[in-house]
Amino acid sequence: MLRGIRTLTMVFAATMICSAGIVSAREAADHQKLTLDATPGFSVLKAEEKQQAWMRVALTGFHLKRTGERAPINVAIVLDRSGSMQGEKIQKAREAAIGALDLLRHDDIVSIIAYDSDVNVLVPATKLTDKQQMASIIRAIQPGGNTALFGGVSKGAAEVRKFMDEKHVNRIILLSDGLANVGPSSPGELGDLGTSLKKENISVSTLGLGLGYNEDLMVQLAARSGGNHQFIENASELADIFRREFDDVLSVVAQSVDLKIEIPEGIRPVRVLGNAADINGQTVVTRLSQVYSDQQKYVVVEVEIPADLAHAAVDSSGTEIPKPTLLATVNATYVNMVSEKSETLSGAVTVSFSSSDEKVKASVNNAVMADVVALVASEQNKLATELLDRGDLEGCRKSLEENARFLNTNADKYACPSLKELAESNLDQLGRLKDVSSKDAPAAMGARKSMRLYQNESDSQQSKP
Repeated sequence: MLRGIRTLTMVFAATMICSAGIVSAREAADHQKLTLDATPGFSVLKAEEKQQAWMRVALTGFHLKRTGERAPINVAIVLDRSGSMQGEKIQKAREAAIGALDLLRHDDIVSIIAYDSDVNVLVPATKLTDKQQMASIIRAIQPGGNTALFGGVSKGAAEVRKFMDEKHVNRIILLSDGLANVGPSSPGELGDLGTSLKKENISVSTLGLGLGYNEDLMVQLAARSGGNHQFIENASELADIFRREFDDVLSVVAQSVDLKIEIPEGIRPVRVLGNAADINGQTVVTRLSQVYSDQQKYVVVEVEIPADLAHAAVDSSGTEIPKPTLLATVNATYVNMVSEKSETLSGAVTVSFSSSDEKVKASVNNAVMADVVALVASEQNKLATELLDRGDLEGCRKSLEENARFLNTNADKYACPSLKELAESNLDQLGRLKDVSSKDAPAAMGARKSMRLYQNESDSQQSKP
């Protein structure tokens, strides 16, 4: 599974842009800011036609030096100690959690929560002044009982709240290998918990170990809180996954990231891909949670333009001339974790219209359209998952094959090799389902978890170099 994760990491790393390095902490506070890029898929659209158009609204995190200043961390490590964690699982989980402590500073805030049928705060939220003592407490965790997952997350949130402010990166890291069977246990209930935590600037990263956990529940909790999700097939991978997750936490450069996109009257906002969003009339609002160093996070917005607004401008001789038409205005607000200040960015998306098909074709922004294709393919992958859930394995296989073909075709069209990597991921999922006759077969369960991980990484652009 690590190979698949690394593949997706390389794919989404292809869209990331590094800003210039810093000379001093003071200069960092003065000059290091997010970059806003609001760009249409095509800057020229066909005149006199009703049509759908795409735009991408992206925020890129500035470069944070490993030896430079970073925001302090406020993290709750929530470990499953249910009976199914016996043996290598609990051993590797303990080792991974202890290893992660070495990445933190003495002034970072850490709490340790373990759960089975009950939830226990083993280490209340405190500064990491004694790593050895905390490590010895983690080593003493023993498995047994059921899985009170909701309670574990809730208790982790309570510990994070004790030191929560805009200066800290607030994160819960949840490990589970089984189904939640004590307390609230549906994907909807855990998703709602994630939504409420996101409003408090607490994100939850979920690490699903083995084939026994509920990936819908874990993905909902992560996605709706703005955290990451990882599918870990083997316990031996835990240390690497924990390290990668803590690397993300340590590289947060902005949080409380809110986007407001205003669409002019007459143009209809159709849908938003890449993040949960609300469309209220002509206004699109969404919260991106946290942005990492050197990471680009974005949403793509589809709009419908009526024919009576799609007019080509002409000069006195009747020759077409470029005339910008406003497609959207964008405002972004966020908390800069280096300067510790609230900052605002603004931009606009404009297009022009032409009767020339060649001018339309030549105006394409390959990078934007490649991102649109990746997100549309994620939606198609979700449909394949629904077919699998209904037991229609042949339909699922056909959908994955068509999605791979769609990605490969557009990889050539938009000169984007990374789309071919996504096509390979769909084909890998298809390969897992070869000769499988039941959705409950272990191979089908593994394929489904791989599909949900693929969808989450595509939608959240969570992976980094």
